[in-house]
Amino acid sequence: QVQLVESGGGLVQPGGSLRLSCSASTLLFRVYNMGWYRQAPGKQRELVAHITSGGDTNIADSVKGRFIVSRDNDKKTVYLRMNSLKPEDTAVYYCRASWGSRDYWGQGTQVTVSS
Repeated sequence: QVQLVESGGGLVQPGGSLRLSCSASTLLFRVYNMGWYRQAPGKQRELVAHITSGGDTNIADSVKGRFIVSRDNDKKTVYLRMNSLKPEDTAVYYCRASWGSRDYWGQGTQVTVSS
């Protein structure tokens, strides 16, 4: 069982920035593909950004050019840098780790973009 703990969420004004972190408990972190998802009230959970074990990234069109995903295998942590935040980015952000049949989710961290 892999424990994922997200942090870094909070309240930010439009145009502001946040960096989310997701720390994993597994020593095999480097083999996991990692993803950031978000779910706004009344909406389905959606993929925001993904980074493979090899470091290849994929960013959703809705946040492309504003969000950056990265990972530090030594720290067993994946990051989501969010710039130029908009009110529509308000959601609970979840971290996901996947490797073969193994699939784990974090508990989520709230991001609220409001003036």
